[in-house]
Amino acid sequence: MEPNKSKFRTVNATLGKQPNIGPFPADQLIPWTIIFGISYCLCHGMLKLNWIWTCAVAAWGISTWWVLTGSKAWRFLAKFVMTPTWTRVRVPYQRILQLNNYTGPKKAKKVKKTR
Repeated sequence: MEPNKSKFRTVNATLGKQPNIGPFPADQLIPWTIIFGISYCLCHGMLKLNWIWTCAVAAWGISTWWVLTGSKAWRFLAKFVMTPTWTRVRVPYQRILQLNNYTGPKKAKKVKKTR
């Protein structure tokens, strides 16, 4: 028996790996679609540029997004999440309903069963 051999057996080699669509990471698909849609609306729709410029602007935006986020998107995007501000407040207790003659819960009367 080999002393270096692990006691655990690999069941699924893809566990813990990032999902991909071909060579591209799957979590980039939705942002890339949004970037392409915005570049299409700006370049082809508003500025009336041809498809070469539209695709060039989309490729520039997609590559910039991919460089910024990479395989660990949370490193870049976590900078824009607001941290909560916690404060302590002491407020005196006030009843919602002011009942003048409140005597507490009433007990139910026992009903005699007749046959």
